[in-house]
Amino acid sequence: MTRLSPITEWKKEERANIRGVFTDIDDTLTTNGRVPATAFLAMERLRNADFLVVPVTGRPAGWCDMIARTWPVDAVVGENGALAFRYDPTVGQMRRLYADRAELRTQKMQRLEVIRNEILDQVPAARVSADQVYRETDLAIDIAEDVTPLNNELIDIIVSIFKRHDATVKVSSIHINGWFGNYSKLTMTHHMMFEFFNIDLDISKAKYVFIGDSPNDSAMFGYFTKAVGVANLQDVAWRCESLPTWITRQPRTSGFIELAESLLDAQGIQEKI
Repeated sequence: MTRLSPITEWKKEERANIRGVFTDIDDTLTTNGRVPATAFLAMERLRNADFLVVPVTGRPAGWCDMIARTWPVDAVVGENGALAFRYDPTVGQMRRLYADRAELRTQKMQRLEVIRNEILDQVPAARVSADQVYRETDLAIDIAEDVTPLNNELIDIIVSIFKRHDATVKVSSIHINGWFGNYSKLTMTHHMMFEFFNIDLDISKAKYVFIGDSPNDSAMFGYFTKAVGVANLQDVAWRCESLPTWITRQPRTSGFIELAESLLDAQGIQEKI
């Protein structure tokens, strides 16, 4: 098991400089597939303390539209970096960014159908994710959400099929996602921050933290110098190309709340969530 530094060792004066939180959703904000009220409360308290809060997820465009409209967040990056949405309730308007134009997205989804058929033929235990119908850019294969968790051998077969077709592929705690293109959670986070908030992350990244739980978060872990993993990251750390600086004591939602409370405490807000 990989040894990471406990978040309790993160100096308060360093935490006090953080002004924004990028967070994965599944098995970071969620526990057993649900987002508890405490997770919403943590996000809301962060925003009330003037932190920028942005989920960065592999979940589909349809979900991201709902998240941007109804969650206490400032924007959302979805489908592993294919898109970003921001809803402004003051004008009742949704802003949408895409890595590819609409025509190209359609062409790529047709190519992914070939991969889909090959995966389902070679790995009968796999299923297309239940949220595929809401996706605009990628193919999500369920490996642990609504199916009996697939073993590492089957996961590796699915990954190899994507790679054989020259698709980008990432493994999360519940899905294997594949797409055509060089975009990622990190590239769209950069694009979204500049377009929505006029912030250049290369200049100001020390003011932001990312928290996640799985191999598809590796690029974010590697980029943000103060990235955080929830405790359950330890179970899959061996699959990660990069690891975070810090690790929470608790897994999933409770780990996210640990981070939120540590950031709020550094701002003089000590009330527990």
